[in-house]
Amino acid sequence: MNIHEYQAKEILRAYGVPTPKGYIAFNSEEAGENAKKLGGSIWVVKAQIHAGGRGLGGGVKLARSIDEVKSLAKSIIGMNLVTHQTTKEGKEVKKVYIEEGLNIKQEFYLSVVLDRASEMPMIVASSSGGMDIEKVAAETPEKIAKAHIDPTIGFQKFQGRDIAFKLGISKETTNDFITLLSNLYRAYKDNDADMVEINPLILTGDDKFLALDAKIGFDDNALPRHQDIEVLRDFDEEDKAETEAKQSNLSYVKLSGNVGCMVNGAGLAMATMDIIKYEGGDPANFLDVGGGANPQTVAKGFEIILKDKNVKAIFINIFGGIVRCDRVANGIIEATKITEVNVPVIVRLDGTNAEEAKAILKNSDIKNIISATDLSDGAKKAVKAARGDK
Repeated sequence: MNIHEYQAKEILRAYGVPTPKGYIAFNSEEAGENAKKLGGSIWVVKAQIHAGGRGLGGGVKLARSIDEVKSLAKSIIGMNLVTHQTTKEGKEVKKVYIEEGLNIKQEFYLSVVLDRASEMPMIVASSSGGMDIEKVAAETPEKIAKAHIDPTIGFQKFQGRDIAFKLGISKETTNDFITLLSNLYRAYKDNDADMVEINPLILTGDDKFLALDAKIGFDDNALPRHQDIEVLRDFDEEDKAETEAKQSNLSYVKLSGNVGCMVNGAGLAMATMDIIKYEGGDPANFLDVGGGANPQTVAKGFEIILKDKNVKAIFINIFGGIVRCDRVANGIIEATKITEVNVPVIVRLDGTNAEEAKAILKNSDIKNIISATDLSDGAKKAVKAARGDK
């Protein structure tokens, strides 16, 4: 689960991570009032969506008068903001964050993420703040400092000093930097986050560190322990199909391709997407109906896939183990009663009750079902059908 910048900053402030002063606004008049409350002569108007690269997309603007704050807020609220982390349609901006302008002396990148290779949290820092960290890693890897944190021991001050030295932080500000790292790690650990990122972390003209931006992602499986965090969820920022699937206990992730996938088991689902790519196609989604699928859950999965207008064919790849193939077949028939199936459906069923399932589908009234003998055959037929080839 992700949250907005202003929400992330509230959490960081509670852990002693300093941030600029700011207020959220839902319209231009409220934005102007917020700027007055902040005082000063320079303000930043920042679009609030769950995506990075807002500045390059025109979602972060500098204002030098109250009228300009109101004008910028009016132009940003309601716009579809397109960044490198959104679809080509972008995301609609429904609120802006009005923040005080600051005298920036230096910018850094700072994050705590889970390093799956070492199975430990890892601090990643760079002297090139405000930039795409992947680009920095590729072009100037010497500018990145890392430290793995043993969760049984926690963050140690010597790790902070090592990072500060590698980033060229002055002796006068090193202790403040170490304290900030320690607080950031606590925020990560206490809230079961899978990522906490500050980009950029700034050093002001009076040598104070501030989190100019903030992003936090949480482990969905840990949310029952954090009801105070779960209430921060903004469903407008989440894919509606993914939310609907989650409510039906389906694992669904929307992708950009045109071959819809319905599979049982995460491993088989990944293999199915891989072979579709291998055959020259593009999967439209990841959908795992799970081991306990029944006709109702299969029908729901079908319904969700077909809501994606990009889907030109559906590849159903089921290996019957815990879930019986005849249940899947009945689910497919059930789905056609709920939703009009107007695309080719390629079906590969193997395992428990596979023959019964094939007979069920053969005797059904569904005309656009194409039978596949194995995984490779199914992928080839699905890609061909999505292209419209005969």
